[in-house]
Amino acid sequence: MRYTLFFFTLITGIFLMAGCKNGPQSGIKPDALAMHIDSTVNPGDDFFLFANGKWFKENPIPPTEQNNGLWQLIRDTINAQIRNICETSAGLRDEPKGSNKQKIGDFFFSGMDSVSLNRKGISELKEYLMRIDDVKNIDGLAQVTALIHMISSSPVLSIYVGQDDRISSKYAVVINQGGLSLPERSYYFDNDPQAKEVREKFGQYLRNMYGIMGYAEKEAQNAAEKTMKIETEIARHSRKIEDTRDPQKNYNKVTLVRLKAMTPGFNWDGFLGTTGLAKVDTVIVGQPEFLTGINGLLKSVPLADWKNYLKIHLIRGLASYMDDQTYRTNFDFYATTLRGVKEPRPRWKRVVSETDGSLGALIGQVYVDEYLPKGTKEKLQEIGKNIKEAYAERIKALDWMSDATKSKALQKLNGIIMKVGYPDQWKDMSKLQINRSSYLQNVIEANKWWFGYNISKYGKPVDRTEWHMDPQTYNAYYNPSNNEICVPGCNIIVPGYERVMADDAILYAIIGGSTFGHEMTHGFDDQGSKYDQYGNLNTWWSSDDSIRFFRKTGMIVQQFDGYYVTDSLHVNGSATQGENIADLAGVVLGYQAFQKTPQYKNKELIAGLTPDQRYFLGYAYAWMINDRPEAIVNQVRSDVHSPAKFRVNGPLADIPEFYTTFNVKQGDKLWRPDSLRVRIW
Repeated sequence: MRYTLFFFTLITGIFLMAGCKNGPQSGIKPDALAMHIDSTVNPGDDFFLFANGKWFKENPIPPTEQNNGLWQLIRDTINAQIRNICETSAGLRDEPKGSNKQKIGDFFFSGMDSVSLNRKGISELKEYLMRIDDVKNIDGLAQVTALIHMISSSPVLSIYVGQDDRISSKYAVVINQGGLSLPERSYYFDNDPQAKEVREKFGQYLRNMYGIMGYAEKEAQNAAEKTMKIETEIARHSRKIEDTRDPQKNYNKVTLVRLKAMTPGFNWDGFLGTTGLAKVDTVIVGQPEFLTGINGLLKSVPLADWKNYLKIHLIRGLASYMDDQTYRTNFDFYATTLRGVKEPRPRWKRVVSETDGSLGALIGQVYVDEYLPKGTKEKLQEIGKNIKEAYAERIKALDWMSDATKSKALQKLNGIIMKVGYPDQWKDMSKLQINRSSYLQNVIEANKWWFGYNISKYGKPVDRTEWHMDPQTYNAYYNPSNNEICVPGCNIIVPGYERVMADDAILYAIIGGSTFGHEMTHGFDDQGSKYDQYGNLNTWWSSDDSIRFFRKTGMIVQQFDGYYVTDSLHVNGSATQGENIADLAGVVLGYQAFQKTPQYKNKELIAGLTPDQRYFLGYAYAWMINDRPEAIVNQVRSDVHSPAKFRVNGPLADIPEFYTTFNVKQGDKLWRPDSLRVRIW
């Protein structure tokens, strides 16, 4: 492999400086960025592996996980804290009934009681299975379908209450395609070996699940074949993942009268009445042709086959909270086959995860009080403010956006609400009843509470202060209907810098670039640009601006279509373009904001690394994720995010300063001619 003299000098300098400043005699912890570098990799060929490869070699993926890396390290830290909250709460037998710690403790205790779970098997599902068996006609199917939506999964279709895309001040009922057991429609039709293997193993999974429900072998085989046929037809009427991204094409508001006329075979009164939406007069339909297809299936598919289909969706959504056999059957397909995970996590990890998922708002209150570092909210606000200012500067300097549109863009940018750290007001979960007697029933009660919480929004004023993530959730989001960014407090965690604040190069790369900059850009990407400053679906760009913008986004689609994860499977550039645009903009924005810090201005060396080197290495650290091959394939088929490797190499290959910093030359694998480098923001 070819290395330049510059590259040799860089690597030598890094390790000499790391050894001098951070050696064992100094008592200073070695610098994470320097110590993760794989010097056998040319940064111009694969910067993702150059920056992270040494860590990957020293830290193989545990058999219980689908990946390993920065996100897992942070989640392990958070999970250990949540475990302490759960175990401490479970030991408090005298907590008042209905208190946060009573609910947390009892939920966790019930999940850890494996003896009771194995003794019960699936017996606690029998009343629901009987409800399905008792259905006499297609009209009765709708009520049971609604019940399963409330307690388990989402058969037949997807329904929720959310902000009306065109009137963001009002809530609307939204109905979308759904009802599939596999992650995405392509799994039902692709003919590559991996897709065929998944379908074959899915058939075995169905047979095994029907066997657990008491079906004889031949009955289970027949039910599995019929269920696969139903789901394949549902998939046939579903839009491709890239076609579900456009909010305008997926916005079709109709009256309830019109909805019933579109699908006369579905008992909407029974379905909506069961869910608590009896007074609905209009709905937003994402994919009208999907409902037309479902209507046809209701006519052609025998009632007995629909019942079997519903039973699978009932048990699939709850399998992780029952006996070991049911759990393992579900795990073997959804974790091992689809994501390559070799072994289940220890029970405590699974129960901690579910307790947090069900009672996250309650755990969050304890987490903020006992674990979140003081000053977290203020530091996040500081970084977010500086990224916002950098974005304003870049908008003003754009050569492809007209002055009129720039003015509107700046108004929208200025109007972005930044929710950071933790909410000022917590969700009221006082009506949720939790006890120690049944883990499955606790999960069902939590599912019903969350479903009811969402449905109850209909007809009420929109609460723009609501958070859709908990402070202990390592993630972030942009909500176009509110024109808001949410960055939970735990994003302040940087592994390797636990006892001291990481330097600004790292903070502006991870929190500034891959978090604030990334999420902010969703307000201005190929879909976010269709929402105005008030969060309404309203085109505010001129046609000429849009033409120039989509020329640039077409380039990023082409760039990512060229990245292959197997010999025949490449990244879906169309489906991932919004995230790829946000990644590229995030790196640029974080870098520009970082250039204004004292660390950058003073050209401060840390572990032998210049500020520029630390920034780009810090960005690669943000995506230090080593995925199993099966998980990568599943992600490419079903996710709008590119695999971690391409979230690093893709955007950096478009940035001139990266080329200069790491001396990337023509002939290197990441090198792209200037004419093909994407420049948007």
